[in-house]
Amino acid sequence: MSYVDGFLLAVPKKNIEAYKALAGNAGKVWMDHGATAYVECLADDVPYGEVTSFPRAVQTTEDETVVFAWIVYRSREQRDEINKKVMEDPRMKSEPESWPFDGKRMIYGGFKPFLEM
Repeated sequence: MSYVDGFLLAVPKKNIEAYKALAGNAGKVWMDHGATAYVECLADDVPYGEVTSFPRAVQTTEDETVVFAWIVYRSREQRDEINKKVMEDPRMKSEPESWPFDGKRMIYGGFKPFLEM
């Protein structure tokens, strides 16, 4: 069964095109190193919940939108190998201050699927 890294972040609406460029580069790097899928999604139907919601999770403001993304690998072991290569890849060298989003509010983690259809 595969392994998935998931991401949730807030991106200022004025930075969406810059974020898309960053994501396109990152996706190419991950795929070049062996990821089986790389997906980035902009919020389309994500209401602000009374208790919990995607916007609340990353503390979006009115001038931001939510990005939900994931990367798929063949296994946890492959993910660890690929991520090591990605972090060493010169195409990924940038300082967080130059990112078109606030990295401190990014939520991420690795997930072991229990059902794939």
